[in-house]
Amino acid sequence: MDIQEIKEYLPHRYPFLLIDRVLEVESGKRLLAIKNVTCNEPFFTGHFPGQPIMPGVLIIEALAQATGLLAGASVTGLVGKGKIYYLVGLDKVRFKRPVIPGDRLTLEVWYLRHKRNIWAFSCRAEVDGEFVASAEIMCAAAEQES
Repeated sequence: MDIQEIKEYLPHRYPFLLIDRVLEVESGKRLLAIKNVTCNEPFFTGHFPGQPIMPGVLIIEALAQATGLLAGASVTGLVGKGKIYYLVGLDKVRFKRPVIPGDRLTLEVWYLRHKRNIWAFSCRAEVDGEFVASAEIMCAAAEQES
């Protein structure tokens, strides 16, 4: 999935679209995506001057966006045009190492279950095969208000 296809599924845009490419997707099972972290990211201006570190909440947001892509690739019409995908829960969130400019953040999400409109995923972020963060993320799709 390239950036144009990603934009068909997710409503996020600069500076909040945090996925650059999807490398692998197994419908209903797993998705592997990347975020190239550059020194031009707007959040580095204040987090932190002289020692830029990607905020942990944005790593979790990137993982949540990856869950939206997996959900969208798994169920036609669940996300995309006219839909909004809400983060509704986080469990077992862990961080191990900082993410800095020049890193390539690898985002891997696995479908766990869904009940009604709530979907649950197991998520992991890495840089160069090294653990960065993990979480269980729950999201729900809804009709977008006009």
